[in-house]
Amino acid sequence: MICLVDSGICNLASVVRAFERVCAPVRTVSRPEDIGSAAALVLPGVGAFGDGMESLRTRRLVEPLRSAAADGTPLLGICLGMQLLLEESEEHGRHAGLGLLPGRVVRLLADRPGFRVPNIGWCDAAPARDGVLFPATMKAVPFYFVHSFRADIPADDVAATIDFSGRPVTAALEHGNVFGVQFHPEKSQDAGLDLLARWVEYLRRTGRLDVKGATAA
Repeated sequence: MICLVDSGICNLASVVRAFERVCAPVRTVSRPEDIGSAAALVLPGVGAFGDGMESLRTRRLVEPLRSAAADGTPLLGICLGMQLLLEESEEHGRHAGLGLLPGRVVRLLADRPGFRVPNIGWCDAAPARDGVLFPATMKAVPFYFVHSFRADIPADDVAATIDFSGRPVTAALEHGNVFGVQFHPEKSQDAGLDLLARWVEYLRRTGRLDVKGATAA
């Protein structure tokens, strides 16, 4: 079963519906004891980094998430959830993250005409290398973004990028069993459903999930 982590900083209903559209068994969890038994975890989130980490600490979810990732449980972070996977953020001061992979969250720069922060709307994301979420053969497709900060991570962990103000900005990451997307797949229509279906197929292929026919509806 895929477990969606209810951290109190997101609207889970649309994420649940998206996974249901790709025929994936999913349930919402909010207790520390539920994290360790999950076949796979999804950490959605919206808002500020510091608030997100404080909510995880209040619900005693930080160490269970770290332990699950260390044990090999696949974990997918969405939007703020992706940023929380990193070591730290500079949003409204310095805040420590989950530290599941190296990197920090820094402010987006918009110094060219036509770009503004926050970045809200559709941006074409293209593969940075061959991966689960973004196969190398995949063409750039639009996803829906809402963010003012970006993930500054090692190049080997970047799965996809967008062009923002003339610079490549991380749109997705992969680091072993840890995955993340800066955009909202649940709001990205067919492209978002296709991406979730690829992740679900990865879970099935690696024996984490018994799902047949996980395809976008």
